[in-house]
Amino acid sequence: QVQLVESGGGLVQPGGSLRLSCTASGNIVSINGMSWYRQAPGKGRELVADITSAGFTNYADSVKGRFTISGDNAKSTVYLTMNSLKPEDTAVYYCNLAMLAGTGYIRLWGQGTLVTVSS
Repeated sequence: QVQLVESGGGLVQPGGSLRLSCTASGNIVSINGMSWYRQAPGKGRELVADITSAGFTNYADSVKGRFTISGDNAKSTVYLTMNSLKPEDTAVYYCNLAMLAGTGYIRLWGQGTLVTVSS
């Protein structure tokens, strides 16, 4: 069984930085894609950034130039480095990994980690 564990959320002042991590464990053969989503209070879940196994990245316009997604396939971990945080970045952040596991291709969500940007 494959599981995802997220960490790194918390309270930060506007202009501050945080780094989120998401690590997969279990019977993983390969990771094909890694993504971060977020859901602000009262809003739907939106894509923040994603990265392919070849290292190609994609970002939401609202975070371009401030957030960086990176992956470490050897550690089955995806990171989201967030700089110059704004109050509107406040949300629960979820990782999503597309993987080839022992049971076949699967796509899993992390449990979510809360990021609060406030003074």
